[in-house]
Amino acid sequence: MKLKFTKMHGAGNDFVVIDAINQNIQLSTELCRHIGDRRFGIGADQILVVEASVTPDVDFRYRIFNADGG
Repeated sequence: MKLKFTKMHGAGNDFVVIDAINQNIQLSTELCRHIGDRRFGIGADQILVVEASVTPDVDFRYRIFNADGG
């Protein structure tokens, strides 16, 4: 599986930001754990998924997952 993402840092934390508007991604708990793993994955405190908005006049929405999948 190929996944386009951006790694960002701020306030001592790091994040993997995934654009789910332009690519189809289904995040499972297992995949979140793999992405967040600092030794075998990308490594991150949290994963932010940017999605298309379902609310009129709103550009997008995002969901936040902890690296443990929660």
